[in-house]
Amino acid sequence: MEGRHFCPALCFLIDTPLLLSGIFYYCIFAVYIPNMSNNSSQESLKQYLTSKTFLKQVLFIAACVIGLLLLTQLWLRFYTHHGQKIVLPAFVGMEIDKAREIADDKSFEIIVNDSVFIVGKKGGLITDQNPKATTQVKEGRKVYVTITKFGTETVRVADLPTMYGNAFDQKKTELKYRDIECVIKDYVYDPGEPNHILEVWYNGELIMSRDGRKDEIEIKKGGTLECVVSRRDGGDVTVPDLRCLTVEEARFMLESSKLQLGDIAKKGTAEPDAVLYVVSQSPSYDGITNIKMGEKVSIGVSPVKPADCQ
Repeated sequence: MEGRHFCPALCFLIDTPLLLSGIFYYCIFAVYIPNMSNNSSQESLKQYLTSKTFLKQVLFIAACVIGLLLLTQLWLRFYTHHGQKIVLPAFVGMEIDKAREIADDKSFEIIVNDSVFIVGKKGGLITDQNPKATTQVKEGRKVYVTITKFGTETVRVADLPTMYGNAFDQKKTELKYRDIECVIKDYVYDPGEPNHILEVWYNGELIMSRDGRKDEIEIKKGGTLECVVSRRDGGDVTVPDLRCLTVEEARFMLESSKLQLGDIAKKGTAEPDAVLYVVSQSPSYDGITNIKMGEKVSIGVSPVKPADCQ
């Protein structure tokens, strides 16, 4: 490898007729002719050209020229790394500190020009490099790399899209681009559209529902949100006991059981603002009868509370 750095200088010396001609004429006009007047024997030009003196002068001048060219090549090599090429190794997947050690050994520089967050990857791993691996570069070349970010990025709930009342599949896709996973925690009956988000939980804490959202909570990128999703054809539920309750109390209990209030049949006369009590229901309560979520329960009401009610 070392000899290759001096090859251009030697080729320049051998392959340049102008340089050889210059040495010849220098010996004639700068050495031979000035000495003709001082030389009593005055050798002929032909004798001079075949003399040892001429040969020594040519070799001396040639040696000086070669030495000058070699010194020039050494200077170029030192200051510009002339002619040296290095094959870049593959840094992708390598830790940045290890890559810098290799770069120092091979006389080039690693520069981090970007960082990205990747779920499940620790910080400081190289994900891209420019120039690419196996590229031949000169010593001192700068290699630009992208690494994974150190630490964990977070997203505030306030910066997340509105989720309550929206389709689960749509919001799952949106959150995926924010590096946040979204899974179904549970299905519950709801008379509205099916497969829509009713609640959102994070680390065991309710962060979104019909009652609002906790905007100050921070979600780690790579974290998981658990969603409670609506369904129309809910499972079975035991018919609740509505007898002795007021109409409003019965309505609340049915909604809590994911059921609906059906027909209301009044028994007896009552003032418009009188409190009405449930005296009968259909299906009736026996503690074991089940009906589908979302079904209706009809009631009979009276302004007189049944005598056996406490």
